[in-house]
Amino acid sequence: MSTASPTPSRLSWPLRDRPGLVWMTLAVVVALVHPFVPGSRWLMVHLVLLGALTHSAMVWSTHFTQALLKTPPTIDDRAWQNRRIALLLVGATLVLVGVPTGFWPLTVLGAVGVSLAVVWHGAQLWRRLRRALPGRFRITVRYYLAAAACVPVGAGFGAWLARGLDDDLHGRVLVAHSMTMVLGWIGLTVTGTLVTLWPTMLRTRMDDRAERLARQALPVLLVGVTVLVVGAVSGMRWVALTGLAGYAAGLGWWGRALLAPVRQAAPRSFATRSVVASLAWGVVAVGAVAWRLASSSSWQAVADSYGLVATVVAVGLAGQLLPGALAHLIPTVLGGGPSVGRAAAAWFEKGGVWRLVVVNAGLVLCLLPVPSAVRVGVSVLVLAALAAFVPLLLRAVRAAVAARRQLVADVARAKAEGTRPTPPTALADDRRWRSGPQLVAAAASLAVAVSLGVAADPDAAGLLAAGSGGSGLRGAVSVAATGHTTRVRVEAHDMRFEPATLSVPYGDRLVIDLVNVDGGSPHDLSFGDGVDSGRVMPGRSATVDAGVVGASARGWCTVVGHRQMGMVLDVVVTGAPQSGGQAHGGEVASEQSRQAGPVDLGGTFDPSFSAAPAALPPLTAERVHRATLTVEEVELEVAPGVRQRRWTFGGSVPGPTLHGRVGDRFVVTLVNRASMGHSVDFHAGERDPGAVMRTVPPGGSLVYEFTARRAGVWMYHCSTMPMSAHIAAGMAGAVVIEPDGLPEVDRSYLLVQSEVHLDGDGQSPAREVDASSAAADTPDAVVFNGVANQYAARPLEALAGERVRLWVLAAGPNRGSAFHVVGGQFDTVWKEGAYLLDHGRSAGGSDKGGSQVLDLAAAQGGFVELTFPEAGDYPFVTHVMADAERGARGVLHVNR
Repeated sequence: MSTASPTPSRLSWPLRDRPGLVWMTLAVVVALVHPFVPGSRWLMVHLVLLGALTHSAMVWSTHFTQALLKTPPTIDDRAWQNRRIALLLVGATLVLVGVPTGFWPLTVLGAVGVSLAVVWHGAQLWRRLRRALPGRFRITVRYYLAAAACVPVGAGFGAWLARGLDDDLHGRVLVAHSMTMVLGWIGLTVTGTLVTLWPTMLRTRMDDRAERLARQALPVLLVGVTVLVVGAVSGMRWVALTGLAGYAAGLGWWGRALLAPVRQAAPRSFATRSVVASLAWGVVAVGAVAWRLASSSSWQAVADSYGLVATVVAVGLAGQLLPGALAHLIPTVLGGGPSVGRAAAAWFEKGGVWRLVVVNAGLVLCLLPVPSAVRVGVSVLVLAALAAFVPLLLRAVRAAVAARRQLVADVARAKAEGTRPTPPTALADDRRWRSGPQLVAAAASLAVAVSLGVAADPDAAGLLAAGSGGSGLRGAVSVAATGHTTRVRVEAHDMRFEPATLSVPYGDRLVIDLVNVDGGSPHDLSFGDGVDSGRVMPGRSATVDAGVVGASARGWCTVVGHRQMGMVLDVVVTGAPQSGGQAHGGEVASEQSRQAGPVDLGGTFDPSFSAAPAALPPLTAERVHRATLTVEEVELEVAPGVRQRRWTFGGSVPGPTLHGRVGDRFVVTLVNRASMGHSVDFHAGERDPGAVMRTVPPGGSLVYEFTARRAGVWMYHCSTMPMSAHIAAGMAGAVVIEPDGLPEVDRSYLLVQSEVHLDGDGQSPAREVDASSAAADTPDAVVFNGVANQYAARPLEALAGERVRLWVLAAGPNRGSAFHVVGGQFDTVWKEGAYLLDHGRSAGGSDKGGSQVLDLAAAQGGFVELTFPEAGDYPFVTHVMADAERGARGVLHVNR
């Protein structure tokens, strides 16, 4: 045996090796906390596919290209590869943040970053290919080039999806995006690699036909992906299905090259078995997509079933392909000789059979129609089996480092003693005798997970004994489960569930597939007692497992105001015994009762309290006004010591005031940063409501342009239903368009009167608007500029003899205003675009006229002018005295 020193490590490359582990670890963390993470399923899938698998595909295809072509390292040195990897990491991170948060520009920027990184990667592979000498298996590099070309296309589709599409287009683009990335980017990279890697993993010779079969299959695979994507985007499912069939045919032709090595050496290691399992699940995923394309009635139906496909791809394919490949590659590239590689490989075999059986059998169980509690228990076990690879990988690297150090020490000692180093002892291959106990352990683990799930929800498993009690949808009587599942698709849109009534046989398990086809607003479905879907964003879906049904019940959307608009779902049980309860069990328990007694408006403001600015913003010389209204949910004070979570334009109530002249143009960008859909309606403009007043989903935006052609104090407000709740929550403001020739005054104030409807007593924690109260017109407070009594505590200022103009808007949502200044008289009254009095002159010719009240209906506006001959405190109120006592009052403090 040679006494040469062992080969130094070739694996010390943090940017190449660590990101994959980080992405996999993050996927595990999200899986553990998924109930608390918005869009957790999407995030888990993309942490694996976009994060870990894309990173590995890019770095290891570079490694294999160099190994096959033997090109000089200077063509694409480590520094440039690091820059490319960093760009990919940044791009993927932006996408993984942008999509769940709904910030579309961030998603687009991330998609561009990912695309640039992979295109750059492809360009470097092409350079290597052109510089290399003629040799075998250049076809592998061509597979990589074709795969890289798919990424910008797939990333573009992904960014388009994140923008928010209608149901039909969403389904088409979803198929195009997923198939481009999975079959194109990942699929072509894997097939190109396995031509040469698979025989190496099995430690046997390659099929003599391998290169020829790979060369013949590549154009078939490319044409198949192209036809599939074109068919999906154009909406022709038969064309998409034809493309998928062509891809499957190319895959089968290529796969013949894998059979001869298997016949010579069956897969026995964890690495080879994991890769076999992943390829099998890849075939299942292709078959599942084909079945949905062939059997679904619409593209929307295809998209609704994509959760199963995503699970198969993320867990079955990617979740086993990556560990399998790394379990072979890491010992190979560590360097140090066979003994070092064996030391690392031994760790990957730890519990390998148990892990493979748990992952694959557990995934099969999760895909079957098992009770949700069983699915949760098995999923946790599968997650543990997958996550075990991360610490095993770290231990494998540590073992290799230790073995290499020992080998170096043995060589040094042999040199010093003048002897030959003792060859390391071969590790005994005892995997065969360990397989039996691991199989038993895997079966036992799965059995325990299933048993715990059944014990947690025996009725959903059809095991609830006759005579046992029930609750919620089961009613207060015993339920004999039939063992049959009634599965129903329910669509949420236009403040309705469709269908609005479900008939379910007594004792059936009810599973509801809730699909939000409303383009602008999130919805959910709750039956109380923890049976709910969670918030479902536009274009997304969720499953509600209601368990075994024994009593009629009512579900509802919990988004504020939606239930009041009629968004309820009745479940009617048929064939129940006479003693079976038929009451809407979940409905009563879910009702939120309003607080007893009036809200205390007589408190004292904190000394640091500042009243909302009431001065009308000055008129500028601009004739084109640009503004951004950002919808935000903000906790604000609505009376002394009373707080409410308000829905706002720009974080304030009322929203920002827009001030202009007749003929001015306004360009307003609405950005929705809230948790539900919102819109805006400008009374000052004349526009098609369908074009600019549509509801914008969370994370979305629109541009609303209008020209102010008439003077007025115009209201703007959210027009998303229920409108009473959205306006009462704070979503209103004023656009002041001055009449021509309006003279200047000494002071000009704007007062927007509105109502407050509290859910609770306004103490911590602050709640949102009470939609039922808004609909019933029972306000807790009536306010000027968002806060009750604020201008009584912090008076407006004027000087004796000054002319003061008071602009008033009655924003409602339900009540008008009878605006009055105690101790003052109006000599000028301008209401809804017309003068009733102008410096005492009336339309009838009198020049001594005066007015005591500016009477406004809800949504009307105007202004009054007056002077104060004497100093003093002049209260202003709405002379609807009940509303003044609810907080619609203030003081004008007049100094000398």
